[in-house]
Amino acid sequence: MLNRRSFFLYPLSILYRVVTDIRNILYDTGFLHSEKFDIPVICIGNITVGGTGKTPHAEYLIRLLRNDFRVALLSRGYKRRSKGFRIASQSSTTFEIGDEPLQIFNKFPDILVAVGSDRVNGIKTIMKEQPGTDLIILDDGFQHRSVKPGLSILLTDYSRVITRDYLMPYGNLRENRNNRKRAGVIVVSKTPGSATESEMNSITGELKPDDGQKLFFTSVSYGDPSPVFKNYASKKSLPAKPDRQIYSAVVVTGIAAPGPLIEYLEKFFTGIIHLGFPDHHCYSENDIEKIGKAFKDLKSREKMIITTEKDAVRLREFSNINDSLKRVFYCIPVWISFPNGDKHEFDKMIIEYVRRNKRNN
Repeated sequence: MLNRRSFFLYPLSILYRVVTDIRNILYDTGFLHSEKFDIPVICIGNITVGGTGKTPHAEYLIRLLRNDFRVALLSRGYKRRSKGFRIASQSSTTFEIGDEPLQIFNKFPDILVAVGSDRVNGIKTIMKEQPGTDLIILDDGFQHRSVKPGLSILLTDYSRVITRDYLMPYGNLRENRNNRKRAGVIVVSKTPGSATESEMNSITGELKPDDGQKLFFTSVSYGDPSPVFKNYASKKSLPAKPDRQIYSAVVVTGIAAPGPLIEYLEKFFTGIIHLGFPDHHCYSENDIEKIGKAFKDLKSREKMIITTEKDAVRLREFSNINDSLKRVFYCIPVWISFPNGDKHEFDKMIIEYVRRNKRNN
C-alpha cells in the first residue's frame, strides 16, 4: 500500500530511479564487479523500505539447515555503533552487533553470526577464520550487488506488494520493481489466513515470475510468550477466551509493522495499551518509565507486558528495570508457515541447492 505522500515528491522518485538504474546497469554489464564464491550463499532481502519479515525467514532457514550443515549468517548489523567486521559472542551487545543479529545468536548459539557492512570482506573473513563453514546466509543483501549470491530470495509483503508501489521518496521501493527478476525465489510474506486462492493467484499474475523463478506465499504465526528476563518470570500462556476479561496487557513494539501482532493479541486480552516506537528503537530510561506508568494504568486483575523478540534483546540490556516489571515482561516468538502447503517444495529446493554447491562437491 502506498503511503500518503505529496505528489511533489514524484519527480524526486524519477531522479532516484535514474541513479539506481545506472548503478544496476553497471553491475549487469560487468563494469562494476560482483564477486561469486565457491560456497553456497543464500541472500534474503527486499526492495521495500520497512519490515517484510527477513529475520523470521532467516531463522526458518537456520532451523532447516543447522542439523546437517555448518551455517553462518552475515548481517549488516543495522544501527549498531561499532565499525568493521565482528563475530557475535556471549558478551556481544546490540551496540556492538545490532538487535537482529543478537536475537539470532541468542536463539542459535551453535551457528556463526557475524556483522559487517562490506559483504565481500565479511564472506572472505568467515571462510578464512571458519573454513569448515558449509553455507552463508546473507541477511538483507539484495541491494548489495558486490556479492553475487548463489540463491537470492526476495521478500514482498502481501499487504504492499512491490508491483503496487513506487520508488522512494514518493513510495517505498529502494529500486525499480522490475529488478525482482534478479531473484531466484520470490516470497510473498505475511499472507493473512483469510487470503483466498483467487487473491493469491492475482498477486502471482502481477509478479509474473520468470521460467525457473519460484514463488511462494508465507504467513506469520505467533508462539507462546516466553520471559524476557529469564531469572525473574515463569513460563506463562496467553489467557484462554473465557478468562480474557480479567487480563490486559501493555504491548511494547519497536518494529516497522506492529499491526498484525496487535491484532493477534487483541484476541486474548480485554484491554491493550500499545506503546509503539520506531523500528530498531534504542530504548531510554524515559521509555522504561513510560512502560512502567502504562502498566500501572491497567485496571485488570491480571496483566502482562508483551514485546517482540527483537525489542527484548535491547530491553534486556537495562540493568535497572524494576524487578516487579521484569516478572511480568514477556516476548512473543514469530514463526513462518506456508498456507499453500508447499513447505516441502521450498525445503527441498533449499537443501538441494546447498548440497549441490558445497565446496567438497
